[in-house]
Amino acid sequence: MHQFEREIVFKVLQGLQGKKKILHIITGPRQVGKTTAAHQIAAKWPGRSIHASADSPLPPGPEWIHAQWDRATRLKNRDGNQDVLLILDEIQKVQGWSETIKLLWDQECRNSIGLQVLLLGSSSLLLQQGLSESLTGRFLLYRCTHWQYKEMAKAFGWNFDQWIYFGGYPGTAELIDQEETWRSYVTDSLIETVLAKDILQLQTVAKPALLRHLFLLSCGAPAQILSYNKMLGQLHDAGNTTTLAHYLKLLESAFLVSGLELFKRGKLKKRGSSPKLILWNNALISAVSGSSFERDMDDYSWRGRLIENAVGAHLLNHLSGLPYTLYYWRQRQLEVDFVVETPRDLWAIEVKSGQMGNRKGLSKFCEMYPEAKPILLGHDGMSLEDFFNAIPLEDW
Repeated sequence: MHQFEREIVFKVLQGLQGKKKILHIITGPRQVGKTTAAHQIAAKWPGRSIHASADSPLPPGPEWIHAQWDRATRLKNRDGNQDVLLILDEIQKVQGWSETIKLLWDQECRNSIGLQVLLLGSSSLLLQQGLSESLTGRFLLYRCTHWQYKEMAKAFGWNFDQWIYFGGYPGTAELIDQEETWRSYVTDSLIETVLAKDILQLQTVAKPALLRHLFLLSCGAPAQILSYNKMLGQLHDAGNTTTLAHYLKLLESAFLVSGLELFKRGKLKKRGSSPKLILWNNALISAVSGSSFERDMDDYSWRGRLIENAVGAHLLNHLSGLPYTLYYWRQRQLEVDFVVETPRDLWAIEVKSGQMGNRKGLSKFCEMYPEAKPILLGHDGMSLEDFFNAIPLEDW
C-alpha cells in the first residue's frame, strides 16, 4: 500500500495538540488504514510512542491494558519532557476495556504523568457501548471511513468505473488486474474476518448462518427496497422480522450493510418499514456477485445499481452519527433515492446514472415538504464525479 496520507492524520495530530486533556478514538471498518494512519501519526508525533494491538485469537483481559499503560509510563519517566503517545489498536476486543481505560485515564488526568492516548476500534456498536457507559465527556471521536473516489484516484490512479466496481479498500488495489485473486482476497480476508471475528465472536448471534445469508442477500440487492417478509421468503431458517432487523443492525455496526428506513413525518411515522439495503463499500457487492468488471460496466441496469449504492455509501460514510439521518422516500410508484434530515434542514437526492429519468418523485416530495432542498445527481444535475469528490452538505 502506498504511503498515502489521509486527512484523518492531520485531524488527530491537531486534536492531540489541543489544550484539553482528552482521549482520542478512531473508529471505522477493517482494512481502511486505521493502523496505517496511527503509524503515520506516531511518526509525526514529537515524542516517543508505543503501539500495541489486541487483535489476537483469544480476546485479552484488562491486564493487557495495564501492561501497555505501564510500558508507556516507564518510557515517559525515562525520556523526560515530551508526552508519550500510547496507541491501543482493536481496543473493543479487550474485556472490560472501557472501565479499565476510565480508571487509568482519570488517574492520568489527576497526576498528569505525561501520556496521550489514541484508541482504535473496528466495531462501532461495541465502541459506542463502552463510550456511553464509562467514558462520557472524556473522548474525541474520529471516523475513519471507507476510501472515497478521490482518494483511490489520487493514491492509485483509478478511474470512476474502477472505483464503482472495485470499491474503496486500499489493500486490494494491486490485485484488480487479477479479478479472481481480488475476489478471493475480499471474501476471505475482509468479509469472512468481519463476520466471523468482529460480529460472531463479540455478539450473541443465535443463528450465525442467517446473519451470513442476510449479508449475501444484501450484496445481491444493492440500493433495493426489500420488505422483511420478502427476505423471510428468500432466507432459510429466518425466524422473524425482529431477528432480521436486529441482524441488519449488527451488519451496520461492522460497517457492512445498512437498511435505510422510509422517510415519514409526524403522525405518519411508523416503525417496521421495508429497508433500502446499502452496502458501505461497493467491493463487497462485486466480490460476492462473481461477475466480471467488464460485464458489470456493460450492464446498464446493474451499473446504475452500483452507482446508486455508491451514492448511498458516500452519504453513510460521511454523515454517520448525529445530527444526520439518512432515509429513502416512496409513495405508490413515486420515489426519492435518498433523503437527508438534520434538525434544521432536509435534502432530497435523486440519482440519474443515464440520459433519461423520471423526476416526478422528486417533484412530489418537494411539493409535500416545501422546505426540502432538491439535489439531482447525474444527467442535467451535479456530475457524479463532482458529488463523489465532495464532502456531502459541506461542499454543496
